[in-house]
Amino acid sequence: MSETTVLRVPGMSCAHCVRAVEGELAAVAGVEGAAADLETKLVTVHGSALDDAALRAAIGEAGYEAE
Repeated sequence: MSETTVLRVPGMSCAHCVRAVEGELAAVAGVEGAAADLETKLVTVHGSALDDAALRAAIGEAGYEAE
């Protein structure tokens, strides 16, 4: 069953930030897709059995913090 999680990442400020966050999230188990919106500072993650802690850790690995 696919689910969607939306996280706010206020530290994103450029296209590089978006690529870094999306790239780290893509490597998380269960993630089928991740899309970051620079204007709204929201990251939408689609997948199955998404682990909130793992998603937040991946965003941390990219150098940002999820609210």
